[in-house]
Amino acid sequence: MKFIDEAKVRVQAGNGGRGCVSFRREKFVPFGGPDGGDGGLGGSVYLKAVEGMNTLADYRISRVFKGQNGESGSGNDCTGHGGDDAYVPVPVGTVVTDVATGEQLGDLMADGQTLLVARGGKGGWGNTRFKSSTNRTPRKSGPGLPGEKRELALELKLIADVGLLGLPNAGKSTLIRAVSAARPKVADYPFTTLYPNLGVVSAGPGRSFLMADIPGLIEGAAEGAGLGIRFLKHLQRTRVLLHLVDISPPDPDADPVKGARSIIAELKKFAVDLAAKERWLVINKIDLLGPQEAKRRAAEIVRRLRWKGPVWLISGATGAGTAELKQALMSYLEGHPRESATADGERESA
Repeated sequence: MKFIDEAKVRVQAGNGGRGCVSFRREKFVPFGGPDGGDGGLGGSVYLKAVEGMNTLADYRISRVFKGQNGESGSGNDCTGHGGDDAYVPVPVGTVVTDVATGEQLGDLMADGQTLLVARGGKGGWGNTRFKSSTNRTPRKSGPGLPGEKRELALELKLIADVGLLGLPNAGKSTLIRAVSAARPKVADYPFTTLYPNLGVVSAGPGRSFLMADIPGLIEGAAEGAGLGIRFLKHLQRTRVLLHLVDISPPDPDADPVKGARSIIAELKKFAVDLAAKERWLVINKIDLLGPQEAKRRAAEIVRRLRWKGPVWLISGATGAGTAELKQALMSYLEGHPRESATADGERESA
């Protein structure tokens, strides 16, 4: 299925049922009076986060979702049946925004979490409600109120623990293939990765984490160059970023330090909080050089970048250094648990 991370849908809650005009008619009860019941409530529309969905592609086809209308009231003070609520499944990590107002209605972070996005209309009053000391035989009822209507923008932000970033062909997809069962396309040309890939990385029995690979960034990405800037949002929920640098670029004139600096600049342009995340430098493709030369070049890269954080030398192609990197990442994640979702269960929009 094609990866789609943005979609627009329309939701319409059900209308309330109409109130009933009715009078009690029984033998030996000459003055029974009004007994018309109220209309039923219209069905509301909820979004529900569902584990296992990883794309909004279905909502490029199905765009309208409606709650059921409430039934009209009836005699004998019977209230009409309420309309059924509509539950629309969306992937975990979906951000919901009202298109008309720009208001963010909610962020579905946990499996099973629901968000009320359109409230059903109230049922109209039956004529019993209009009875008074001066109006013993009211012959009017209330219409049901219309349900809410909204156009919603859905934006999926993947929930991963570790995110990979770097220039095209830095070896991000090769690394995720080496440490997980994910099998993204790998080739020797830029922009091989066209959409994010997720992989579950196992670090031992009962110990695993989720890694996300996005298309490579290039200088000027914040102004629309390349592909990766559109997918940077998928790294906003990660706890650690791995900044991959090619120790031996195929272009002899390419400077890995200049490329790394351009990536850092694009992160800051996109979001300050993303640039401030824990970030580890991963120098990749050390298999292309001898051990001593690889260490010398790596030290030069670290010195010129003035890098103060963790540094790892690996080869995604041969797997060298990846086992140690996995264990270090797992230990860090265990020591820095993700904050639990604050809205387990139902969340309603204001």
